[in-house]
Amino acid sequence: MKGFDPRTSFGRDVSERYDAEEIRGDEEETAAFLAGLANGRPALEFAVGTGRIALPLARAGVRVDGIELSPDMVDRMREKPGGDRIDVTMGDMSRVTTGRAYGLVYLVFNTIGNLLTQDDQVRCFQNAARHLDDGGAFVLECRVPTAPARPGHQYVDPEHIGLDDVGLDVSRYDPITQILDINHVRIRPEGITFGPIRLRLAHPPEFDLMARIAGLRLRERWGGWEGEPYTAGSWRHISVYEHGTSAGN
Repeated sequence: MKGFDPRTSFGRDVSERYDAEEIRGDEEETAAFLAGLANGRPALEFAVGTGRIALPLARAGVRVDGIELSPDMVDRMREKPGGDRIDVTMGDMSRVTTGRAYGLVYLVFNTIGNLLTQDDQVRCFQNAARHLDDGGAFVLECRVPTAPARPGHQYVDPEHIGLDDVGLDVSRYDPITQILDINHVRIRPEGITFGPIRLRLAHPPEFDLMARIAGLRLRERWGGWEGEPYTAGSWRHISVYEHGTSAGN
C-alpha cells in the first residue's frame, strides 16, 4: 500500500476511535483465560495498546506490564481507570525488552501481523521466549487467513451496513510476500473516512515453526477463549507455547 508507514499507523486519530471500533465483547473471557495461565505470576502484553485486555486482566488480580510502539495508544489507556498502573516499555515488540521475566507473555487480536516480514515475526517469538520464566507460556491469538483462497486475491467485504452508515473492507493480498493490504472505508452522511492497515498473514503451522526456532513448542491450541476446540472450521486460533527443545531436535 503506497505511502503506508506501520510506525505511524496507530497515531492519534486511530487511537481516539480505536475502542469504539475494536471492542469485540470477549474481553472478560480473554482475561479469565489469561489469568488462569498466569496462575498468580506477572504477565507481559506485547502491543498493549489502549489496555483492551491489560486492564480487565489487571482487575482479575494479575500484574500486567506492556510493550507498545504507539505513544498515542498508551495515552488513551492512561485516561482509563487503572491505566496509570500498567508499566509500559515503549518500542518494537519484536526487539524491546523490559528486563523482567514473566509467567505469561501474550499477543492478541492478529497483532503479530503488524510485523511485516517473517524475520520480524520470528524475532517476536524469540523476544517472547526471552521474557518467559521457567514454566511460563506465550499465548498468540490470530485469525486463520482466508485471503489466500480468495479469487484474484482482491475483494471487497461489507463490514457494517446501516441506514446511514456503511463500512467496507477493501483488500488486496500478495501471495509472494503474504502481505494483506486492507482499507476500512466508512461511508456516512458527513463524509468518507479511511483506515488503512497492512498485515503479514501466516497459518498456524508457520507460527509453530517460528516457535521452534525460538526454542518454544506448542502446548495446546484452542478455537476460542472459552476452550472451544480448534477445528478445520475455526476462524481463529488461540495457541499456547512453552519452552521446549530447540529447533532441529
